[in-house]
Amino acid sequence: MLKLSRLTDYAAVVMAQIARHPQASHAAADLAEAVQLPHPTVSKTLKMLVRAGLLASQRGAQGGYRLARPASQITAADIISAIEGPVAMTECSQAQGECELAATCGVADNWQRVSLAIRTLLESVTLAHLAASSPLKLPVQLPIQSISLSAVSA
Repeated sequence: MLKLSRLTDYAAVVMAQIARHPQASHAAADLAEAVQLPHPTVSKTLKMLVRAGLLASQRGAQGGYRLARPASQITAADIISAIEGPVAMTECSQAQGECELAATCGVADNWQRVSLAIRTLLESVTLAHLAASSPLKLPVQLPIQSISLSAVSA
């Protein structure tokens, strides 16, 4: 099964909670209570999201966590990358490099296309979409045939 880690799921939940109240500064304890997750887990997630530049933190009485940019400019791919690392289906589709199986593999180009299609879809879903109460309307079909590997950026 291909699935995200719990920590990534929690990061999306916490980010959505912050996005629903973008003007407020959010304390880690308040966020943990609002989303019903353990405080240490929320704190760990917040630190990773700050490190990735998705959240800004401020200490002090008026301190807390805020989105580093508008929710419409933060994507699902950004959140996943902050916790999991780059979005890629296989090692060879993550970065250009030497693979010992490259000469005999025969599927690397297609895995790169699949990875690019998934990354493109995740980049089209914003935090604003995730935080909304209405269901996402996704494309019925991904144009995987039209994906050019020359467009792949590391």
